[in-house]
Amino acid sequence: MSVFSQDGYAIRFDWGLEGLKALAPVSDVLIIVDVLSFSTCVCVGVERGASVYPFKYRDDRAMEFASQQGAILAGSRSGNSDISLSPRSLVKLKPGDKVVLPSPNGSHLSAECSTTQVLAGCLRNATAIARASMNIGKVVAVIGAGERWKETGLLRPAFEDLVGAGGIIHAINRSKSPEALAAEAVFISSRGNLESLMRDCASGRQLIGMGYPEDVSFSAELDVTRAVPILRDGAYVSNV
Repeated sequence: MSVFSQDGYAIRFDWGLEGLKALAPVSDVLIIVDVLSFSTCVCVGVERGASVYPFKYRDDRAMEFASQQGAILAGSRSGNSDISLSPRSLVKLKPGDKVVLPSPNGSHLSAECSTTQVLAGCLRNATAIARASMNIGKVVAVIGAGERWKETGLLRPAFEDLVGAGGIIHAINRSKSPEALAAEAVFISSRGNLESLMRDCASGRQLIGMGYPEDVSFSAELDVTRAVPILRDGAYVSNV
């Protein structure tokens, strides 16, 4: 057993693809947390009865995949697409809609998952995700997607994913690894001021600078939905 598996604890936490690779083989449930904005988008889409397909790449391969699935391909925020990585854009989805949602972080991680049960968690559905995970299995791994440094492509641990993961972990009453306890502590210290902190963290400032302050406020809302996205046959759907 690798020392990085956080063995001996029911609830575990790590970052990015390498963290996922370390914890997936020893976990019953994986929870992907990408608050700004993949997992928040997934939550919104599934809440409205849509299926959301994660995809690693935003290029011609994504277009071909969307065509194969009979799905809408989400565009970038800066483009002219009706559906994008702006969570509020998915509010217009209807039951039965299909969306391919590429992103380099949460979507990429989701697409790497093959056997373990996978949920998409954010602040908006933190408690619902926590409860669902406890019904699925005993060992739960929460994976913070983080962001990427533009210059190197290396992982940048992100406040919004740390606090989102901590919110989910806080709602689970099982033994927690030191890594999971640290994430929980960040949530506890932040939950009374989530929107302000989210707007002032690096990722929040970036989105506000791009002209999307409403996305940050929307993503900072805590426990406003019972939607539980679960990955089935390559798409996130409602766990009902």
